[in-house]
Amino acid sequence: MFKFQIFYQSKKNSARIGKIITHRGVIETPVFMPVGTQGTIKTMPPEIVSSLGYSIILSNTYHLYLRPGVDVVYTLGGIHKFMNWKNLILTDSGGFQVYSLSQFRKITEEGILFKSHIDGSEHFFTPVTTMEVQKKLGSDIMMVLDTCIPYPSSYEETETLTNLTHRWAVESLEYWQRHKNDKQAVFGIIQGGMYKDLRKSSAKFITSLEFEGYAIGGLSVGEPLEIRNQMIEISVEYMPYDKPRYVMGIGTPLDIIDAVMRGVDMFDCVLPTRNARRGTVFTSMGPLSIKNSSFKYDTLPLDPECDCYTCRNYSRGYLRHLFHAKELLVYFLLTLHNLFYYAKLMKHIKNAIKNETLEDLREKIAQIYLNSN
Repeated sequence: MFKFQIFYQSKKNSARIGKIITHRGVIETPVFMPVGTQGTIKTMPPEIVSSLGYSIILSNTYHLYLRPGVDVVYTLGGIHKFMNWKNLILTDSGGFQVYSLSQFRKITEEGILFKSHIDGSEHFFTPVTTMEVQKKLGSDIMMVLDTCIPYPSSYEETETLTNLTHRWAVESLEYWQRHKNDKQAVFGIIQGGMYKDLRKSSAKFITSLEFEGYAIGGLSVGEPLEIRNQMIEISVEYMPYDKPRYVMGIGTPLDIIDAVMRGVDMFDCVLPTRNARRGTVFTSMGPLSIKNSSFKYDTLPLDPECDCYTCRNYSRGYLRHLFHAKELLVYFLLTLHNLFYYAKLMKHIKNAIKNETLEDLREKIAQIYLNSN
């Protein structure tokens, strides 16, 4: 079972509030998905992630395929039981990870030949094998294999790789039509690089295929924010109104609000968790680096306006000490704070959509984060 319902459409922009209804539960949109690359949100027990309000997370096909291996996950009860996560899981196809390991891979018409970053062993991903792996993992939403296009790329290269994504999408859908079940859904991925006509043609082609949802891929690869927003606008124009729209891999607070205003429903990004492990947190005053010497004697919490567990109990001075001492507790405390911040941000976004004040929230977030760069 997979249904998408829209409950509120903004009168001022394209933002909307909806629900994705599945056999495992309901996701309220717009929704942010924390990234659990290897079957875990790093440093975080799944019960705590769930308690923060997260109803869906993302795991990575490429990493789970290499380690521990899909047969291990399958034998141990599937990805949900394996990692003790009771809510929804979206798995990406591994295309982006293979793209990011460009020195270890070769793209062919049939798929992607790549070397493991773990032991150098060779593997071959095809549209069908990535679907088979995700089916066996048991994720709730599966992504088709696509080609993530570097920025900048020539028009010719972008067109070639986009057409390859289209052919792979057809292969993936044909496989799924033969093997589909009522517990998993499949999303297609729009590519097209940063060229308006290629984005348009890709959006038209991918959305002509009967997927349960559609994603905008190939962004957050170094392009300017203005171009990114243009590509989102072009893609959304051709995406069905009554199916979920997902922008892959973008995740600053401003990125999310900009995309929501353009009609996007789903997001994922490593920023809140990765930045935490590097000592940077999101606050109501902008980003804060706990590494700074100015916090050595600071008795304030990370964010005086935040009531997360970390901010209720620990000072900046203590957290700075933990970070420089490389105490493991600090990674949990900072990650918890950032995930709390993102969960609260999504609540603010939903309320702003209902109250028709999303532009005001966008201006507030822009002032905080653009002025801090």
